[in-house]
Amino acid sequence: MSLVASFEIEYLQYLGPDGRLVREDLPEFARDRRNLVELFKQMLYVRTFDTKSVALQRTGKLGTYASCLGHEAAHIGIGSAMQYDDVFAPSYREYGAQIVRGVKPRDILMYWGGDERGNDFSGPPHDYPWCVPIATQCLHAAGAALAFKLRGEPRVAVTCVGDGGSSKTDTYAAINSAGAYALPFVLCIVNNQWAISVPRKSQTGAKTLAQKGLAGGLDCVQVDGNDIIAVRAAMDHALKRARNGHGGSVLELVTYRLSDHTTADDARRYREDAEVKAAWEREPMSRLRTFLISEGVWSETEEAAWKEECGRKVDEEVNAYLETKVQPVEAMFDYLYAELPADLQAQREDAIKWEGR
Repeated sequence: MSLVASFEIEYLQYLGPDGRLVREDLPEFARDRRNLVELFKQMLYVRTFDTKSVALQRTGKLGTYASCLGHEAAHIGIGSAMQYDDVFAPSYREYGAQIVRGVKPRDILMYWGGDERGNDFSGPPHDYPWCVPIATQCLHAAGAALAFKLRGEPRVAVTCVGDGGSSKTDTYAAINSAGAYALPFVLCIVNNQWAISVPRKSQTGAKTLAQKGLAGGLDCVQVDGNDIIAVRAAMDHALKRARNGHGGSVLELVTYRLSDHTTADDARRYREDAEVKAAWEREPMSRLRTFLISEGVWSETEEAAWKEECGRKVDEEVNAYLETKVQPVEAMFDYLYAELPADLQAQREDAIKWEGR
């Protein structure tokens, strides 16, 4: 028997959980500590928004909401690396990446408040709307990447999927297409360890999730998803090679879902307290904060001031959402067909009668 193929998966990390550098060859953007301060401020803004959103749901001012607590480094690293003309196909949790790309928090709140106008982004209009069906956004991104290649455009399609979604056939089909046609495609597998209540070990036998891209011929790396430097560096590399015609990549961003899956979930039913406690010791905000303070470029005073500013900015977005006039019930029928079928027309008329009671 002869060996026809072998592979290795590299692991990328710059900043350890204790806030100390584990390697000195920092990427260029990280050598200027001011860039890291800005990334930290964006992460803190997203966490402030996320906390407020959960509170809105608990007080009946928002529908079911999917928190992104613990994903801040992954999301900000993805969004900050992309160019405006690139296309982003998110799942339903990548708020940080979207906010960095110009989506207003009020849009996010409107969507989770049950109003589809939230998908009419104030940010890049060419980005895809949130995708609740698991992993289908991967195919959308692969299709966009194919269009970019056929047109000869220097644009990249970026998409995110969870650890559970990485086992869906949609993900594998997107990987296969991206590899077969050398598409400008970047798949970020946000491995937060839990596919709702199913642990990672119970839904795949792969040693890493990054290796799932190897069969398709993509460049694959596992990244410390709680290390903003590593995430941004991995994204910069993947985007550059894709833009230069060298094909797609799979980035496995290893992080942890510190919250419940959504506000309709209670993760205490299936997760051990000790596991969550250990995850908090590895979370992205504290390690970057420790590093920046040790470098003398950030302080507790500056953080307190920025938290206050974040609270003010988020409150403005919340008020804009709450003041938005609610659409009439029959509006749910208005954007489905060019000509509404007779049965749905009848339902629309019933909805108008019901609303007028």
